Amino acid sequence: MSAITKKEGFNYSFDASACASCEGRCCTGESGYIYVSKDEIQNISKLLSLDEETFVKEYLFKKSYKYSIKEIKYNASYDCIFYQRDTKVCSIYDVRPSQCRTFPFWDYYKTRVDELQEECQGVKVRGKDVF
Repeated sequence: MSAITKKEGFNYSFDASACASCEGRCCTGESGYIYVSKDEIQNISKLLSLDEETFVKEYLFKKSYKYSIKEIKYNASYDCIFYQRDTKVCSIYDVRPSQCRTFPFWDYYKTRVDELQEECQGVKVRGKDVF
Protein backbone atom coordinates (compact mmCIF):
# COMPACT_ATOMS: atom_id res chain seq x y z
CA MET A 1 0.00 0.00 0.00
CA SER A 2 1.39 3.38 -1.00
CA ALA A 3 2.11 6.01 1.61
CA ILE A 4 2.03 8.73 -1.08
CA THR A 5 -0.91 11.10 -0.79
CA LYS A 6 -2.00 13.54 -3.49
CA LYS A 7 -4.69 16.16 -3.26
CA GLU A 8 -6.38 17.99 -6.11
CA GLY A 9 -5.30 21.60 -6.42
CA PHE A 10 -1.84 21.03 -4.89
CA ASN A 11 1.28 20.69 -7.06
CA TYR A 12 2.97 18.40 -4.56
CA SER A 13 2.39 15.04 -2.96
CA PHE A 14 3.14 13.79 0.52
CA ASP A 15 5.03 10.64 1.47
CA ALA A 16 3.72 9.76 4.95
CA SER A 17 6.55 7.27 5.48
CA ALA A 18 8.86 10.28 5.99
CA CYS A 19 7.11 10.98 9.30
CA ALA A 20 8.95 8.05 10.88
CA SER A 21 12.30 9.83 10.58
CA CYS A 22 11.33 13.50 10.76
CA GLU A 23 10.84 13.68 14.55
CA GLY A 24 7.72 15.83 14.47
CA ARG A 25 9.02 18.98 12.84
CA CYS A 26 5.43 20.01 12.04
CA CYS A 27 4.68 19.94 15.80
CA THR A 28 7.45 22.31 16.77
CA GLY A 29 9.02 25.48 15.42
CA GLU A 30 7.46 28.90 14.96
CA SER A 31 4.57 29.82 17.19
CA GLY A 32 1.16 29.44 15.64
CA TYR A 33 -2.41 28.40 16.24
CA ILE A 34 -3.76 24.86 16.29
CA TYR A 35 -7.51 25.34 16.30
CA VAL A 36 -9.84 22.72 17.71
CA SER A 37 -13.56 22.20 17.14
CA LYS A 38 -16.14 21.25 19.75
CA ASP A 39 -16.03 17.61 18.59
CA GLU A 40 -12.23 17.60 18.76
CA ILE A 41 -12.35 19.01 22.29
CA GLN A 42 -14.71 16.19 23.27
CA ASN A 43 -12.52 13.52 21.65
CA ILE A 44 -9.26 14.76 23.14
CA SER A 45 -10.84 15.22 26.58
CA LYS A 46 -12.10 11.65 26.46
CA LEU A 47 -8.69 10.31 25.42
CA LEU A 48 -7.06 12.18 28.31
CA SER A 49 -9.81 11.10 30.75
CA LEU A 50 -10.61 14.72 31.56
CA ASP A 51 -13.88 16.56 31.67
CA GLU A 52 -14.11 19.18 28.93
CA GLU A 53 -13.91 22.16 31.30
CA THR A 54 -10.66 20.92 32.83
CA PHE A 55 -9.23 20.11 29.42
CA VAL A 56 -10.04 23.59 28.09
CA LYS A 57 -8.47 25.29 31.13
CA GLU A 58 -5.28 23.23 31.05
CA TYR A 59 -4.59 22.77 27.34
CA LEU A 60 -6.34 25.49 25.32
CA PHE A 61 -6.53 29.24 25.05
CA LYS A 62 -9.13 31.43 23.43
CA LYS A 63 -8.16 33.24 20.24
CA SER A 64 -11.02 35.46 19.13
CA TYR A 65 -14.00 33.11 19.05
CA LYS A 66 -11.95 29.91 18.63
CA TYR A 67 -9.88 27.69 20.89
CA SER A 68 -6.27 26.87 20.09
CA ILE A 69 -3.94 24.34 21.68
CA LYS A 70 -1.30 25.80 23.98
CA GLU A 71 2.38 25.69 23.14
CA ILE A 72 5.45 25.20 25.29
CA LYS A 73 8.51 27.36 24.63
CA TYR A 74 11.63 25.26 24.18
CA ASN A 75 14.79 27.28 23.53
CA ALA A 76 13.97 29.32 20.40
CA SER A 77 11.12 26.99 19.40
CA TYR A 78 7.49 26.46 20.32
CA ASP A 79 6.18 22.93 20.76
CA CYS A 80 2.57 21.87 20.68
CA ILE A 81 1.71 20.93 24.26
CA PHE A 82 0.96 17.39 23.06
CA TYR A 83 4.32 16.94 21.32
CA GLN A 84 6.51 14.66 23.40
CA ARG A 85 10.01 15.94 22.77
CA ASP A 86 11.68 12.88 24.34
CA THR A 87 9.97 10.39 22.02
CA LYS A 88 9.23 12.79 19.13
CA VAL A 89 5.58 11.76 18.92
CA CYS A 90 2.15 13.29 19.44
CA SER A 91 0.47 12.09 22.64
CA ILE A 92 -3.00 12.58 21.10
CA TYR A 93 -2.17 11.33 17.61
CA ASP A 94 -5.27 9.12 17.22
CA VAL A 95 -7.59 12.08 17.96
CA ARG A 96 -5.40 14.94 16.74
CA PRO A 97 -7.22 17.97 15.34
CA SER A 98 -8.26 18.21 11.70
CA GLN A 99 -5.68 20.95 11.23
CA CYS A 100 -2.96 18.41 12.08
CA ARG A 101 -4.56 15.62 10.05
CA THR A 102 -4.66 17.72 6.89
CA PHE A 103 -1.03 18.88 7.04
CA PRO A 104 0.74 19.49 4.63
CA PHE A 105 -2.27 20.17 2.40
CA TRP A 106 -3.07 23.65 3.66
CA ASP A 107 -4.06 26.46 1.30
CA TYR A 108 -1.28 28.56 2.83
CA TYR A 109 1.34 26.28 1.28
CA LYS A 110 -0.08 26.26 -2.25
CA THR A 111 2.16 29.22 -3.09
CA ARG A 112 4.86 28.53 -0.49
CA VAL A 113 6.07 25.06 -1.43
CA ASP A 114 9.74 25.92 -0.88
CA GLU A 115 8.93 26.96 2.70
CA LEU A 116 6.95 23.76 3.20
CA GLN A 117 9.79 21.57 1.93
CA GLU A 118 12.11 23.12 4.52
CA GLU A 119 9.70 21.97 7.22
CA CYS A 120 8.50 18.66 5.81
CA GLN A 121 10.79 16.13 4.18
CA GLY A 122 7.79 14.11 3.02
CA VAL A 123 6.70 16.75 0.50
CA LYS A 124 7.46 15.78 -3.09
CA VAL A 125 7.11 18.44 -5.77
CA ARG A 126 6.03 17.62 -9.31
CA GLY A 127 9.03 17.94 -11.59
CA LYS A 128 11.59 18.03 -8.75
CA ASP A 129 10.95 14.79 -6.88
CA VAL A 130 9.26 11.51 -7.63
CA PHE A 131 5.58 12.44 -7.86
